Amino acid sequence: MKKASWLAGAMALALAQPATAADSVKIGFVSTFSGPTAVIGNDMRNSFELALDHLGRKIDGKPVEVIYEDDQQKPDVGKQKTEKLVQSDKVDFIVGYIWSNVLLASLKTAVDSKTFLISANAGPSQLAGELCSPYVFSTSWQNDQTPAAMGLYMNQKGVKSVFLIGPNYAAGKDMLAGVKSTFKGEVVGEEYTVWPSQLDFSAELTKARNSKAESIFVFYPGAAGVQFLNQYAQAGIKAQIPLYTAFTIDELSLPLQKDNAIGIPGAQEWVNDLPNAENKKFVEDYRKKYPGLRPTYYGAQAYDAAQLINSAVVAVKGDLTKKDAMKAEMEKANFKSLRGPFKYGNNHIPIQNFYLQDVVKDADGQLSLKTVATIVKDDQDKFHDKCSMK
Repeated sequence: MKKASWLAGAMALALAQPATAADSVKIGFVSTFSGPTAVIGNDMRNSFELALDHLGRKIDGKPVEVIYEDDQQKPDVGKQKTEKLVQSDKVDFIVGYIWSNVLLASLKTAVDSKTFLISANAGPSQLAGELCSPYVFSTSWQNDQTPAAMGLYMNQKGVKSVFLIGPNYAAGKDMLAGVKSTFKGEVVGEEYTVWPSQLDFSAELTKARNSKAESIFVFYPGAAGVQFLNQYAQAGIKAQIPLYTAFTIDELSLPLQKDNAIGIPGAQEWVNDLPNAENKKFVEDYRKKYPGLRPTYYGAQAYDAAQLINSAVVAVKGDLTKKDAMKAEMEKANFKSLRGPFKYGNNHIPIQNFYLQDVVKDADGQLSLKTVATIVKDDQDKFHDKCSMK
């Protein structure tokens, strides 16, 4: 009888223990790990894992458990995986999301459950505006910002007209809108292509050439960016009409685009040669850990997401029930970002610099990206005033 009473008391005590007794930090990571764009998801995972290495695989002394889920680049699958992570795995944080349509489909599940979600790439306008949430942060940008910076650069170059081409989904629409928000010249044409299946851009390139536009702006990430750039060069248009881009040329696509990428400027908030100590260590250690690969902005943003989580958990001494305190700490962006210091706007989107990047050959004769200039400093997205979050 005494033994039974002791067991009952022990069980009651165990059930009474607060959530802070959790012996690990559980993180769900949703990205694309299959199909043609898996290379992007793999880079994000590689960089997140490197961040955990740099943290000693622990956050505030607690081991970190990461559950990686493949969204297959499909909104419905991404939503299902997010639901699994929240409802079954009961993660403390969700990270990742390459694609804006996948993130938008998954958002409500995280917000309704008050699970912190950190977008390490996708930045749909709705996330910055009417769908902003105390539980949602970005370590990347709002979609319009990067192409808007390119529009400013095109103004500096004296470009008078442009033909716009991009994929017909949430991010594609945001990207072309971003250029139009800052470019002072004439937009003589605008084409949206089927996403993600269309990889033949001959019709769009012909329309651009026939439009007599002085320039072309394009947004195509991943395999589509490789195909577009190759077709642009093969059609002889590269010698006729200058191309300006966002997210089309990166360290993943360069080995396939090769010399076709030379002379085509892009804009980004992170480039591998940014001269701060954290970034130098990140690039060096990434290349050591993953021989033959170079990190990208996708990975840098995922790395920063891990550091943001670390700052929040450390601030509450591992008590993951203190969500208000974690939110307040995350809003400070109180960690050493690979892009250098930045601030959060009222909508939890970074206020940050955007740089002009160019393709060069490094000391080994390999193509890489180089920071050429700062296009805009401390840029804030234009949707923040639509965010009602206080």
